[in-house]
Amino acid sequence: MASKTALIVDDEPDIRELLEITLGRMNIETRAAADVTQARKLLSEQSFDFCLTDMRLPDGNGIDLVKHITTEHPQVPVAMITAHGNMESAVEALKAGAFDFVSKPIHLELLRKLVDTALNLKPLDTARGGEPSAPTLLGDTEAMKLLRKQIAKLARSQAPIYISGESGSGKELVARSIHDLGPHRDAPFIPVNCGAIPSELMESEFFGHKKGSFTGAASDKEGLFQAANGGTLFLDEVADLPLPMQVKLLRAIQEKAVRAVGSQQELPVDVRILSATHKDLAKEVEKGTFRQDLYYRINVIELNVPSLRDRKADIPVLAEHLLAKIAKDYELPTPTIADDAMASLCDYSFPGNVRELENVLERAFTLCEDDIIKVEDLSLSPAAKIPTQAVMAQDDDDADEDDEGSAYNRPTPPTTLPEDADSLESYLEDIEKNVIVEALESTKWNKTAAAKKLGITFRALRYRLKKLGLE
Repeated sequence: MASKTALIVDDEPDIRELLEITLGRMNIETRAAADVTQARKLLSEQSFDFCLTDMRLPDGNGIDLVKHITTEHPQVPVAMITAHGNMESAVEALKAGAFDFVSKPIHLELLRKLVDTALNLKPLDTARGGEPSAPTLLGDTEAMKLLRKQIAKLARSQAPIYISGESGSGKELVARSIHDLGPHRDAPFIPVNCGAIPSELMESEFFGHKKGSFTGAASDKEGLFQAANGGTLFLDEVADLPLPMQVKLLRAIQEKAVRAVGSQQELPVDVRILSATHKDLAKEVEKGTFRQDLYYRINVIELNVPSLRDRKADIPVLAEHLLAKIAKDYELPTPTIADDAMASLCDYSFPGNVRELENVLERAFTLCEDDIIKVEDLSLSPAAKIPTQAVMAQDDDDADEDDEGSAYNRPTPPTTLPEDADSLESYLEDIEKNVIVEALESTKWNKTAAAKKLGITFRALRYRLKKLGLE
């Protein structure tokens, strides 16, 4: 394999020598420049695989050089050396196009990881007619083409990215695509819902803890930052973080290090931070519920995910893909969508975005007959939006509502309600299982007869048997 070549730009001879020795031990050839002018000259004379530049230079600053390289040599990843604690310069460099930064005094382990990352960046994939590929993000509208291009470009950067968009629009899928197209694609992708962690356990969950550090800490535990080391940490619903945790998260991002609860030692971590929320984060800052300094750190680059109503032309291809996925999951034939049903889908506003489209199709999948989804199977009117968990409680349009044997027409009211959402879901599933088993036993496990007795389609019964683990 051909050796790699790096350009080092710093006006301090001692720093240049340290960097050349460090990279030389990594079998990387180096060329050095003391200012912007000399660096530009070297860039014009030969090709480089990587550039590392100081922020302050005698005839300009590193930001100018970053912008020049980004424009004139876009395939060369460039990292910035900043003064300790000067996050403003680091953020400015990332916005200018630098893929990462390292602070003085330079931590050699983090520097080596940074260089490895830079050298593992792959060229932009232009196999799709000049458009970078992000195969999991379907759609041929201009909005989706632009999103895929932005993702491919941002995947080459280590800059923190704030993914904005409505609930159900696919923000986590975008985050995964950024990770999968980046240099850390073989490293962990750790998603975490910030609103789902109890506040008293949050520090332990993020940074880990040592044995005996608090009551119940029976052993050492690795935190989310350590689990994501070398990869990506996706903070979903980041606006739900309590203010005390926001302070600790800010420090971890700035220092690139974490300290486990009960430990006196900080551990360096190489983690890319992606975050998202359906809330307006700028308004949360105005209200005082989200720290402004943290907002600026995680929102170095904002990437907006379009709503489904803004790309309605993508609905047919999304619908076909989702139906095929649902059918594969439940080992049933993939139904077709009637033309008028597809037209209804395309006319609908989908306030719940792609997630709502999937829920609508999942319900229609259980109700349709003859492997054809019709308009009446979609139930798109507001009054007919039924959660997936309640699908079985909905009579099929062709069922006899007076069937005395239909257990779903005569549900037994519960005597004691569960206290939380998780136990409620389990409680409802138990009721559903009991009703289905009773119908099957009464028909000697004849599924066709049981489906008729329940007032649902045979397809719907097979779907529920699979989902509830009753096969």
